Amino acid sequence: MGASIAAIGALSMTAPTIASAKTVKPSSADYSFTVEDKYKGTATRNLSKSGNIWKYNVNARVAGVATASQSSNFVLVGDNVSPTQASTTYKIFGVGRTHNLNFNGGKKQVASTYKGKTINLNMAQQAFDDLSLEVQIRQDLLNGKFSGNYYMAKKDKIEKTPFKKSGTPKITVPAGTFDTVRVDRIHDDNSRSTSFWLAPSLDYLPVKVSQINDGKKMDLELTKVN
Repeated sequence: MGASIAAIGALSMTAPTIASAKTVKPSSADYSFTVEDKYKGTATRNLSKSGNIWKYNVNARVAGVATASQSSNFVLVGDNVSPTQASTTYKIFGVGRTHNLNFNGGKKQVASTYKGKTINLNMAQQAFDDLSLEVQIRQDLLNGKFSGNYYMAKKDKIEKTPFKKSGTPKITVPAGTFDTVRVDRIHDDNSRSTSFWLAPSLDYLPVKVSQINDGKKMDLELTKVN
């Protein structure tokens, strides 16, 4: 999540800049998870920190229909996110795939493993997986640096991935009513869409996520912040 900013450079920053950067806080939140507007389930998003390592885990389940599991490990220096590894597994009606990413910042490479095959991708610019990219977008919003262009590590390539702000709507979800910033991913394929509604009052935690992928629609809505 299923989800753009200018290419992130190396992590070299001056000490005063690092000290003044705003940083997302560890969090745990529960969501409702809906597939195709009719199959309903639950999801959790947990962002934790141990030493210098951050871990972001997202799990969603609609009994008998679909499961989705994502994880991302990264380090955070100032307001720059540097992922180290990530994994995504989707299953819909029993059919699914797993995609693993291992980032090597020193060699500027990402090892992408899918269907038992590993490809080494050259990382000229800092690239992200879905979850570390979400955190980078949140970091940039917190620090007034959002500009819309990011790079994502896909199964067989690193791809420039533009995002855009699409307004500041007030929306109501099961957890309540929130002022949000809507951020949309710009897809080349009109049959795909990804939108995030991020709440400034919660360090831009997503209060709603809507995605259409491979013709399947999936929605998350915040039910509780733990």
